[in-house]
Amino acid sequence: MDAVSEVLADVRARGAVFRRAIIQPPWALRMASGVPLTLATMLHGSAWILPEHQEPVRIQVGDIAIVRGDTPYVVADSPTTAPTQVVTSADFCTTNEDTGVCGEPAEEPSVLVSGAFENWGELSERLLHTLPAVLVVPADDLPAASVRMLDEEVSRARPGQQLVLDRLLDLLLVSALRSWFETASAAVPAWCQALDDPIAGAGLRLLHDNPTHPWTVAELATKVGVSRAAFARRFTALIGEPPMSYLTGWRVALAADLLRKTDHTVDSIARKVGYANAFALSVAFKRLRGTRPSEYRNANHDSPSL
Repeated sequence: MDAVSEVLADVRARGAVFRRAIIQPPWALRMASGVPLTLATMLHGSAWILPEHQEPVRIQVGDIAIVRGDTPYVVADSPTTAPTQVVTSADFCTTNEDTGVCGEPAEEPSVLVSGAFENWGELSERLLHTLPAVLVVPADDLPAASVRMLDEEVSRARPGQQLVLDRLLDLLLVSALRSWFETASAAVPAWCQALDDPIAGAGLRLLHDNPTHPWTVAELATKVGVSRAAFARRFTALIGEPPMSYLTGWRVALAADLLRKTDHTVDSIARKVGYANAFALSVAFKRLRGTRPSEYRNANHDSPSL
């Protein structure tokens, strides 16, 4: 599994929150849900996303906008329209005759659909922190069928609707991010760009395929087919950190995810991610996260998935 798949594999919507707003201009919504990540698309009309202290970004029918939750922003019919309503995590569909939100379709209305990822795993956090505040992927770069299915699914209640919406949100996010990764001009994370490199990319795949192996730079270089110095130099230049430093960060991210999602002992988790014992993991975890594994678990523990 490549590094991108490894990170995206942990992206799972559960209980996805969707809003379908039918809005007659002029309109503007201040988004304040506080969720880690939101996707938005226009089914009819167009809109502007206005992140705080940044340039407005326009989205049209079928485009997917990915917005980080730590970015205050407004969605509006025009960059000059002042917000008239605040949308929080408690709002699914607010009926308001003045704003037209979730009202009856008027002539040429705007129809905005947004979906929120309310929970992210530790591996996904690695991706989240590399994304721009607002990322827009054009409709032409996305599977049109998924947007049409979303429109149909949020329009009326049906058996199994929540599960379908969860999977559609997953599909839209993964499709949008994959398109972003493939765009040469995109400011994608260094480790994503490096996947196409025959030296650094090969090394990344080795680390991700078997993070528990006691890797050394010399062994990685041998596997890739270059000298130790050449491998270390190329990897560091493209990834932004040395191979062993990257491996430590990846192991700690894996451990953090297990600490949050399972009841496995710290010693068991240490062995699962490539450390000899709990002490070795604790030293690395403390150095990178500023806290011990047990303290992290107490602060972030979820119920194990059944």
